[in-house]
Amino acid sequence: MLGSVPGDGAQAEGTRVLGICGSLRAGSYNRALLRVARELTPDGMEIDIFEDLGHVPPYNGDVEAEGDPPEVTAFKRAIADADGVLIATPEYNYGTTGVLKNAIDWASRPPRQSVLDRKPVALMGASTGIGGTAQAQLQVRQALAFPGAQTMPEPELLVSRVRDKFDGDGRLTDELVRTALGALLESFSEWVEQVEAISAAA
Repeated sequence: MLGSVPGDGAQAEGTRVLGICGSLRAGSYNRALLRVARELTPDGMEIDIFEDLGHVPPYNGDVEAEGDPPEVTAFKRAIADADGVLIATPEYNYGTTGVLKNAIDWASRPPRQSVLDRKPVALMGASTGIGGTAQAQLQVRQALAFPGAQTMPEPELLVSRVRDKFDGDGRLTDELVRTALGALLESFSEWVEQVEAISAAA
């Protein structure tokens, strides 16, 4: 949780979420979706977008054995410092992107001690096709299962034909998507609290 602010003997806490975009493209619709999410956060939630995913090197066990590269250390620290992770994945060839899968592979190490263990995660995605990243999100869920991430089962946000839903300046123009994104964030806020409560009681 974010730092508390004293007042009248009470402590105010908030939820810090790390946003991760699975695309490296500057004009990525999924990056734009994360920016909209920052505008729609429920009270007490903040979203910081991790901007250096492209600097995370390809996973290599020999490199890991010598110690995590600085870029990997920074990525893991960003996850560890967050109360939850919000992933926006594109869909390429019925799957997620290589860059996102690679980042998850690094973050999943070491086994049973990774920064993803018991970490609340929410998924969303935007695609120019009609599937709305359903296959990509399934692949990401599967990749997150072994390291023990607690991926929110629903609601899902599958934005199809995304070119029709953003204008030329990257602004979301579809109110149905905006409403669905807001609902996802509200549910994720509750999911983070639920996972934290279960982890504290374990």
